[in-house]
Amino acid sequence: MNKFWIMLSHTYMTRLKTKSFLISTIITLVFIVGLANFQTIIEAFDDGEDKIAVIDESNELFETYKQSVEGVNEEMEIVAYDGTEEEGKAAVQEEDYKALIVLSTNESQLPEASYYANTISDSSNQQLLSQQLQQLKVAIATQQAGVDEAALADIYAPVTFETTALDEAAKSQEELSQARGIVYVMLFLLYMTVMMYGQMIAMEIANEKSSRVMEILVSSASPVTHMFAKIFGIALLGLTQVTLFVGVGYYFITTKQDELTGGFFEIFGIQDTSPSIYIFAIIFFILGYLLYATLAAMLGSLVSRVEDAQQMIMPMIFLILIAFFIAMFGIGMPDSTLVVVSSYIPFFTPMVMFLRVGMLDVPIWEIALSIGIMIATIILLAIIGARVYKGGVLMYGRSSSFKDLKKAMALSKKDK
Repeated sequence: MNKFWIMLSHTYMTRLKTKSFLISTIITLVFIVGLANFQTIIEAFDDGEDKIAVIDESNELFETYKQSVEGVNEEMEIVAYDGTEEEGKAAVQEEDYKALIVLSTNESQLPEASYYANTISDSSNQQLLSQQLQQLKVAIATQQAGVDEAALADIYAPVTFETTALDEAAKSQEELSQARGIVYVMLFLLYMTVMMYGQMIAMEIANEKSSRVMEILVSSASPVTHMFAKIFGIALLGLTQVTLFVGVGYYFITTKQDELTGGFFEIFGIQDTSPSIYIFAIIFFILGYLLYATLAAMLGSLVSRVEDAQQMIMPMIFLILIAFFIAMFGIGMPDSTLVVVSSYIPFFTPMVMFLRVGMLDVPIWEIALSIGIMIATIILLAIIGARVYKGGVLMYGRSSSFKDLKKAMALSKKDK
């Protein structure tokens, strides 16, 4: 057991000190800090109010249009321009104004406009200005037709459409919104973690074989001890990194809670999620990592070159991608047959069953069954993987075929 901890700590410390790990950690932390301070950063680069010059050739539209636009966007200032159209264009080119709008009316006395700006890439401002002019046109046309504005407002008012679940155990719309945030975060976190650390395990083993370090390690400890030391060493490394990310993210969420109110946090309701979802997130995260990490270690032991490791673990990556895409589909249809069946397939269970747990009221026996299937699969994969690993670490030369599994199993029997 002492050898296991020595090898685990060696794997952990070696990877912890690598430049790639440090650089990726720093970049991710900078991204998290930037995301938490996104609003502050935007405001720092913001030029302030967008001044829009308006020439009203009708002499009737300006005041109504100004109130309409500024009522929707307080940062946009509508200014009456007294000069000619050419002078207004020159003022825009000199950046005295963000843009110039020339208002006029057509033969039906309905408003029209021409928009001039140095660039027309800012579609959001153009859309806002166009929408408000459209509303002004509707109001004028309604008045000309003698239609009561109050009646027209009632016609265009959004219809009331209340949703009520008849099943008392079903989650309400508010509860679904609260669960959706942690489901999204869990799916992406599990996807990225398995992709990154699974490949890291396979490449770590292949790298040691290519440098002949494996021969020394195998002579000092059993291959099985070495395999699980790698798996848990990389797991500890991942836990360190994820804890750091979550800790920094949680700090900024709590310290900037007032600034972060609304937007992502209001839509997904991360702060109001039930604690049971976090418990299941941890359970499925750990089981998912162990499943894929054991598979990655087994596949990595079959190759002796880092270049071949990527090709060998491609089937594992495809499994992760399929699980991820099914889970993304299930966000909108969590009770579909595809999602239900996939939630019992062990390689898909960590993502898909967690999705169902977060979005639906799944019976406890179904959750227990899926967890039991996963644990049984991990044990079976560990037994097979240990045998393959035991023979695989003794195989050298070019290898990128799954026919080598049989060869590795044969070598493990001879080594007994």
